[in-house]
Amino acid sequence: MITTDFVAGSPCWLDLGAPDVPAAAAFYGAVLGWDYEPMGGSEGQGGSEDEGAGEGADMEGGMFRKDGKTVAGLGKLTEEGARSAWMIYYMVTDADETTRAVERAGGTVRVAPRDLGEWGRMAQYSDPLGGQFAVWQPGTDKGVDLVDQPGSLSWAELYTSDAAAAKEFYGGVLGWWFSDMELPGGGGTYSLVTPAGLPEERMHGGIMQVGEEVLALANGRPYWHPVFAVEDCDAAVAKVTGNGGSVLMGPEDAEGVGRLAVCLDPSKADFVVLTPAERS
Repeated sequence: MITTDFVAGSPCWLDLGAPDVPAAAAFYGAVLGWDYEPMGGSEGQGGSEDEGAGEGADMEGGMFRKDGKTVAGLGKLTEEGARSAWMIYYMVTDADETTRAVERAGGTVRVAPRDLGEWGRMAQYSDPLGGQFAVWQPGTDKGVDLVDQPGSLSWAELYTSDAAAAKEFYGGVLGWWFSDMELPGGGGTYSLVTPAGLPEERMHGGIMQVGEEVLALANGRPYWHPVFAVEDCDAAVAKVTGNGGSVLMGPEDAEGVGRLAVCLDPSKADFVVLTPAERS
């Protein structure tokens, strides 16, 4: 499970680069019950695929909150041709050392480590196959305030064409431990991710090898997406489709996991809604 007791290698922040910030704020407000708080032009932790959330003091964006607690960030998609997508940040103790590890492991530095005031230090990367992710070295801002509750991040998932290569890369860079499970019905192998040194109860995500048709969403590259917990998966899906989004898969029941659906927002950014087994 994800907690706000962030440790090295655990997801601690996420933000969305959207071509239309007000429309994205309205969509996620309707689907997940989030409130949007503009930043008034100040720069946050922002970033999304292809540096989509933009940089600079004139950045349009802000924070999503649930019951007064920060759950995610939102920024303007600025790079021409970039895909609207969620960016997941993992906590590190030294962003500069992580950058060196990424380079040694064959990854690419997309945004070099930089300070965001007293809040912390961030960097963004691509893994060797092109999957994009980011890291956060906390200062005064440790990350999101709410996780693993309805309307918040509960899991992070990578779709990739080469799970073995992904495990080697992320294990070396972020120190993750992996445990494999076979999916029912011959669906392949799913690799569960846990921060180094922690028990499996603290696993926070998974890596799944998928075919070209699934990766077409990101032009053939691997991609990370967030899984948001919801009280009622079917009701959340109805809100997705009723507010201009679409559904790629589900809703369907996953044994031992819960009821889930893979969704797209109106700008085609992907995410998953999940009613965990204990709630479904």
